Amino acid sequence: MKVQAIGPAIGALVQDIDLTQAITDEQRDALLAALLQHHVLFFEQQPLTPPQHRDLAARFGPLHVHPIYPQHPDAHEIILLDTDNDNPPDNDNWHTDVTFIDTPPMGALLSARQLPPSGGDTLWASGIAAYEALSEPFRRFIDPLHAEHDFAQSFPAWRYARTPKERELWETACAKNPPLAHPAVRTHPVSGRRGLFVNEGFTSRIVELDRKESDAVLAYLYKHSTKPEFTVRWRWKQYDLAFWDNRLTQHYANADYLPHRRVMHRATILGDKPY
Repeated sequence: MKVQAIGPAIGALVQDIDLTQAITDEQRDALLAALLQHHVLFFEQQPLTPPQHRDLAARFGPLHVHPIYPQHPDAHEIILLDTDNDNPPDNDNWHTDVTFIDTPPMGALLSARQLPPSGGDTLWASGIAAYEALSEPFRRFIDPLHAEHDFAQSFPAWRYARTPKERELWETACAKNPPLAHPAVRTHPVSGRRGLFVNEGFTSRIVELDRKESDAVLAYLYKHSTKPEFTVRWRWKQYDLAFWDNRLTQHYANADYLPHRRVMHRATILGDKPY
């Protein structure tokens, strides 16, 4: 297995490994070590079936079943992200997946199944690089703060509760996932490094600040954390696979391909409580 860094802050290409075959413990540990260093790993030509995709992700921990997104019929742990003009994307903002639960995912594996003729790239940003680039006084200011994460902010009723059946599913998801607070600066449980843990998709406010102060601080952190030098951009090819550390990264899926269709499969690995 070869691991080649794409950028100094984030991203690496992994070659000479076949993920359609069951990985060994040694390969799993090597991938986790590479993920720890590079935050997001890219693999080319990995035509995983949904059950293979699920089984690969399960080698890294228990899997999350999303309360709203559609599931693949062959593996309910696999989310179907099937977007076009009739179902436009909702992930064209900077976000960290599923931060609205008490133990947000440690990672996710995303597989490209059907791609538009052009466009549809995804970008990732390193919360560690962004945090370490802040001034020491500002780091001291934000270190003790907590951010509230809200399911309904990213999954609003106007889009996800349009029919009675959707409304029932959405209300159940909201009831099971009330807003909760996580540290605004999180410690990675393996490396011990600190990084920003706020995102435009789910973060609604800084708990310790009033609304105007919170809005100002979050606006600055959102802009700062997605500076180009903290990011990597991947141009998808069919059967590419991305594996990212969800604990201290954000990502953004470009919605520049409509009216064409884009189909992606995602498996999401549960993590631990941020601290």
